[in-house]
Amino acid sequence: MSKKKKIVIVSPAHPLRGGIAALTERLAGELQKGPYEVTIVSFSLQYPSFLFPGKTQYSTDPPPANLDIRSWINSVNPINWLLTGWKIRKLDPELIVVRYWLPFMGPCLGTLLRIAKRGKTKVVAITDNVLPHEKRPGDRLFTRYFIGAADAFITMSKSVEEDLRLFTKTKPSLLIPHPVYDNYGTPATKAEACEKLGLNPEDKLVLFFGFIRDYKGLDLLLQALADERLQKMSVKLIVAGEYYGNREKYEQLIQQLDLQQRVILHTDYIPNSDVRYYFGAADLVAQPYKSATQSGISQMAYHFEKPILVTAVGGLPEIVAHGKAGYVVDVAPPAIADAIVDFFENERQQAFTEGVREEKKRFSWQRLVEGLEELAGWR
Repeated sequence: MSKKKKIVIVSPAHPLRGGIAALTERLAGELQKGPYEVTIVSFSLQYPSFLFPGKTQYSTDPPPANLDIRSWINSVNPINWLLTGWKIRKLDPELIVVRYWLPFMGPCLGTLLRIAKRGKTKVVAITDNVLPHEKRPGDRLFTRYFIGAADAFITMSKSVEEDLRLFTKTKPSLLIPHPVYDNYGTPATKAEACEKLGLNPEDKLVLFFGFIRDYKGLDLLLQALADERLQKMSVKLIVAGEYYGNREKYEQLIQQLDLQQRVILHTDYIPNSDVRYYFGAADLVAQPYKSATQSGISQMAYHFEKPILVTAVGGLPEIVAHGKAGYVVDVAPPAIADAIVDFFENERQQAFTEGVREEKKRFSWQRLVEGLEELAGWR
């Protein structure tokens, strides 16, 4: 029996929460189906409080089974970066896969990777973002330092690939779309989901899911919902996710637009076990983003086979086939309203659901594994 290759994934993971942790855990499980021994090196301290606007960074969900997760990294302690680099080096991995999503992490990750690498070790970065949605001083400097420590890259959208090429013209990269998030359980029927959530299954329901941040455009969606046509159709909006910004801004807008009876707010963190019910209840998933690279929310919608409305920003149009799996619209309330009206008025749900089923075949976990193997020189 041949010896398994050692892979270390440097990334947030349980008990930290969020889409990056979820993708990392799912990727580790997929790699372990092959000839690989996988260790996830996560954070003992991921963010200082000034960078984390939510209530808590930690999940109440049980830990994922059969994963080796070690919470070693302190993002603000340079001595820890050196020690963690040596600890990873002692694991003697042949491949280090590192998640990069925020320039703040550049000094930490760039330093520990430089120490962790042996001569044979390849470092492949999965770059969720190269430049962030919410810009801060030092972004380019920190990103350049991180990119210097990686050998190759996987990007999940053309916009991130373009950002990457601002920093390196020569290092290899592959563009591989975000795989479908299929680790949130089996889909729930609308009747089952509405019973669980206390909703009326006869209602026309649009879902906005995930952390509420300014760039995600919830304000645009609320303005669209106030359209007279949608009022007459009694379309309702479920907002499911924790505020990562100004709560008062959105709640005042709901009052101003007289939407109190048509917006259902579930603004605590949604446990993994409940995700299936929010998508199950929805007829349409809306992502009215003002800026984007790619989004795990689209891939959750694909798993639950729900039509999707996205705005034409970043990599979102690459993910959603307009007129087949949903809509790609301008970043403007009238355009968002027009699409929602069309969806319900012309009864698009069945046709778009069939389109979603066909489109989701493009987003496989095996393709991501093959990309890592290719960049590691194993294919």
